[in-house]
Amino acid sequence: MKIEGNIWKFHDNVDTDLIIPARFLNVSDEETLAKYCFTDHRPDFAGGAQPGDIIVAGKNFGCGSSREHAPLAIKGAGIRLIIAESFARIFYRNAFNIGLPLLESTEAAHGLEEGDHVSVDLVTGDIKDQKKKQTFMAKPIPDFMMEIIRAGGLVNYTKQKGM
Repeated sequence: MKIEGNIWKFHDNVDTDLIIPARFLNVSDEETLAKYCFTDHRPDFAGGAQPGDIIVAGKNFGCGSSREHAPLAIKGAGIRLIIAESFARIFYRNAFNIGLPLLESTEAAHGLEEGDHVSVDLVTGDIKDQKKKQTFMAKPIPDFMMEIIRAGGLVNYTKQKGM
């Protein structure tokens, strides 16, 4: 499975309150949440993110509360993938549960810049910067988690498996 898109760059310790502020948690619809994604931190994000874009961040992306609204808002904004040095555990699981793939790569987190255009192979973990002609490696997504991604999330996966 390959993904191609432009980079939005974020720092270390991006918490769920920065992703979707608490005042918007009375909504659970992806499209509505997307309008307020990073509204206090990056006001340009919701209106500027294009379908297929990719977030690249530092350490501990998605820390804070366990709200599922955070990955839903990101996915609703059209983001197809998040690459970070590391992820908060609950955010990691919530993202895969809704079919949003995540990759861990220290070298990509440090080497990629805002606006770079990359192509990513989720199976091999290859991340190719089209602009700089560099390749970075990420930990590939395990097979069973790729099945969840291909199904569009855990609920769809369990339905397909007849569970």
